Amino acid sequence: QVQLVESGGGLVQAGGSLRLSCAASGRTFSSYAMGWFRQAPGKEREFVAAIRWSGANTYYADSVKGRFTISRDNAKNTVYLQMNSLKPEDTAVYYCAADTRSSWYLHTESSFDSWGQGTQVTVSS
Repeated sequence: QVQLVESGGGLVQAGGSLRLSCAASGRTFSSYAMGWFRQAPGKEREFVAAIRWSGANTYYADSVKGRFTISRDNAKNTVYLQMNSLKPEDTAVYYCAADTRSSWYLHTESSFDSWGQGTQVTVSS
């Protein structure tokens, strides 16, 4: 079992930046993929980005491609989500998730078996 704790959320103006962090514990961090999802009020949770265990492969939703960057530091057991050029539509609770089953497709919630509690990101216009 993996425990995940997100941090770094907050209130930012449109066009600004935030960096989210997710600290993991409980299993060898460098052995599994990580992802970020988000859920806006009244909407379903959606995929944002994912990264393989080595960091060599990353994946993004079209809505954030070119603005968000996912990265990981396996020495610190932490995954990051750098968010630039934020828009009001990026407002959501952001969740990090771990895939310890080596799933092939990382764009869906069902591929991830451990979840953090979420951190609120609010982008004002």
